[in-house]
Amino acid sequence: MENLRNKTILITGGTGSFGHAVLKSLLDKQCREIRVFSRDELKQELMRKALNNPKIKFYIGDVRDMDSVDNAMKGVDIIFHAAALKQVPACEFFPMQAVLTNVIGSNNVIESAIKNNAAKVICLSTDKSVYPANAMGMTKGLMEKVAHAAARNLSGKETIISMVRYGNVMCSRGSVIPLFVKQIREGKPLTVTEPGMTRFLLSLDHAIELVLFAMKHAQQGDILIKKAPASTMGDLVVALKNIFKSKAPVKMIGIRHGEKIFETLATIEELRKAEDMGDYFRVRMDDRDLNYDKYFIEGDRKEASMEDYSSHNTERLTVKEIEKLLLSLPEIREALKGNYAHLD
Repeated sequence: MENLRNKTILITGGTGSFGHAVLKSLLDKQCREIRVFSRDELKQELMRKALNNPKIKFYIGDVRDMDSVDNAMKGVDIIFHAAALKQVPACEFFPMQAVLTNVIGSNNVIESAIKNNAAKVICLSTDKSVYPANAMGMTKGLMEKVAHAAARNLSGKETIISMVRYGNVMCSRGSVIPLFVKQIREGKPLTVTEPGMTRFLLSLDHAIELVLFAMKHAQQGDILIKKAPASTMGDLVVALKNIFKSKAPVKMIGIRHGEKIFETLATIEELRKAEDMGDYFRVRMDDRDLNYDKYFIEGDRKEASMEDYSSHNTERLTVKEIEKLLLSLPEIREALKGNYAHLD
């Protein structure tokens, strides 16, 4: 990992699942200071008491408010930009709120980082930004475009703006696994949208590995993608029922508004210019300048000999493999002991 000795780190959305995890991973890296930026004073107070570490500084603010972002950004070296509205239904009903946070808020973070001469910004994106079918994915896709627009105007010696893109983080707040576990422990039917629906499965530890890899290796405008296995929703439910020895019935509720049968992490067009880094793809930005003719008269004649990288064609886990993966998660191990606090 890049040497973080005496560096000041800012985590936007720092009280969320990712913020907690990346913060803990940074505590032993000899950083000068780690700043947690969010609008939730209660979560900040709970974190302050739980961690009790003088290196951690808490900043109340909202990425929508440039003044509060600037206040937290002074003297920062590296920014992990995780603040976002992520719940698909909420963004569907309130799309302008998603725009204000995910697009305008992200632009504020990037502009403030450049203005304050930060070394690096790593923005968190999602598989839902690719071929978006809902407002959350659309705004995350626009966030990527905003980041690329800023990166095109910077050299490799100025603020490095990069992104990471990953699929579902297992056991993160609001995700499906905690919902299924809650339904199992309450003896309720497990509500499955469509058993053949596939989703990438990524542990929170692997998501942290991805952003730390990006911090070390990302170049101007890169999108870094971690390869991940997938499962069907039907197999995931069977695996959870097996682990918890549950006989709960399964109730099919159908695909909800804004959902897709499978998710895509990289398109054919992106993969054509991507660098395969083993466990990761590096997708370089389109660095054409503002000569618009290049977008119309300079195409790419290379035929695609590949397909999108999606949850339908990545490694598909069996039920036994899903069980093994689930049992590697501390939240599931705690739940098996009767401690559900990490899943609530």
